[in-house]
Amino acid sequence: MKLYIKNMVCDRCKRVVREELTGLGIELISVELGEIETVAGISPEKLQEVKTVLLVNGFEVIDDRRLALVENIKTLIIEEIQNLKGLKPAQMNFSDFLSEKIGYEYSYISNLFSSETGLTIEHYIIAQKVEKVKEWLSYNELTMSEIAWRLSYSSTAHLSNQFKKVTGMTPGDFKKNNVSRKALDKVGSF
Repeated sequence: MKLYIKNMVCDRCKRVVREELTGLGIELISVELGEIETVAGISPEKLQEVKTVLLVNGFEVIDDRRLALVENIKTLIIEEIQNLKGLKPAQMNFSDFLSEKIGYEYSYISNLFSSETGLTIEHYIIAQKVEKVKEWLSYNELTMSEIAWRLSYSSTAHLSNQFKKVTGMTPGDFKKNNVSRKALDKVGSF
């Protein structure tokens, strides 16, 4: 049985979900960002226990197929930008990548994503990239040129302009002011 989980956006999330479900006696085949697969079906009573324990940990089981699809889109974007999975070929744009991975035309998933989140996929991608830039700036290990290259920006100026548009400050101001970052499940609001 497959379950789709909202707010499961990092490796620690996967560990918490695995530990909690194992603690409930549920045998798992796999635990991936945004989804789990169990060995056997789950009774309605046990599913309610799963929902409760996940909710306590900040997660939510998604029963609606449309919402599950939106979470899948978010997960693919987060894996590529935040976790640097490298599943998307460098020359491929995100629209083709998402269509290929999700199995639907981009126009459908784009409209679905916008209607469910109030954001375009493009804005969500930009927000995730800006959050990754904030992370790298906090560590002070990469130059802006290296960051721009790693995130496939055409230039440092383009990255800086987008960063300022989203945050209201330049990357240099961000570094100087030591501004806090957003949790990944909160990224996307401008």
